[in-house]
Amino acid sequence: MQHRTLGSQGLRVSALGLGTMGMTIAYGSSNEEESTATIHRAHELGIDFFDTAELYGTGTGSNEILLGKAVKDFRDDVVLATKFGFDMSADPIASAFDSRPDNIRKVAENSLRYLQTDRIDLFYQHISDPDVPVEEVAGVVGELIAEGKVKYFGLSNVGPQYIRRAHATTPVSVLQYEYSLFERELEEKTLPVLRELGIGLVPYSPLGRGFLTGVVKPAAEYPADDMRSWDERWQGENYTYNLRATEQLKQLAAAKGITPAQLALAWLLAQGDDIAPIPGTRSAKRLEENAGAADVELTSADLKRITEIIPAGAAGSRYPAASLASFSTS
Repeated sequence: MQHRTLGSQGLRVSALGLGTMGMTIAYGSSNEEESTATIHRAHELGIDFFDTAELYGTGTGSNEILLGKAVKDFRDDVVLATKFGFDMSADPIASAFDSRPDNIRKVAENSLRYLQTDRIDLFYQHISDPDVPVEEVAGVVGELIAEGKVKYFGLSNVGPQYIRRAHATTPVSVLQYEYSLFERELEEKTLPVLRELGIGLVPYSPLGRGFLTGVVKPAAEYPADDMRSWDERWQGENYTYNLRATEQLKQLAAAKGITPAQLALAWLLAQGDDIAPIPGTRSAKRLEENAGAADVELTSADLKRITEIIPAGAAGSRYPAASLASFSTS
């Protein structure tokens, strides 16, 4: 597995990481034994970048606990990333934010315990908190870095000015943001700022929440606890447009002897060596397929054809309007 350096602080990770969110939430029921086997297989394949969050445990720490237990025997070989920023006592959790300094410290201590480790390699603010200036957030994480509890500082779901303000207080190593053939919002304004400041990019949902794997069905056919049941990209005319584009991508992938998922991930990797996607999966077989994307080389003709097929991303918003309103895009 190839490796890449993200950010000017020297964070070194495998070109492809593994997102573990779906192992406990968002994509229907899961199985701890299967998820653990997938994490172990990732390590065998040279993937050393694992992504979790307080939020993915819905107040119980379940996702971090699962990951910490799974990597315990090879902890020093991997990079563990987790996130803070929500009020886990709220209902619903995802609509209440808490990046107050005391809560950041509390989350850090909980994460250290759940992950069974003495340091968090990468600590992200999961989402901006309108009640807490980013300078305070960055300052506290800077203190945790000085104390040896955190190694690198990351941001998620925020825009250029927010990034600049945070970086001026404590150097930001990476931004995590949705980025894929389906979602290209950050290309115009945010990506240039990351490169100006020397900040890496960690794309989440790099396979369009599974749409770009080519295995897809309409929203109504997913269970209610699967986020694809309400995602606009799976609805009506949006679904028809996106399915048509995916079918064309499948044809291009087949001509190259690869899968649609490998094509989509290879496209992301080709956007710059400061990018390390974190496709999520619970399946070791799917993980092996994803890992193969690191060896795929796309020609200029391939990249041109991909742009022709899907020039500006998918039809439909990635989140409901109310959720997007909470993201700091400035």
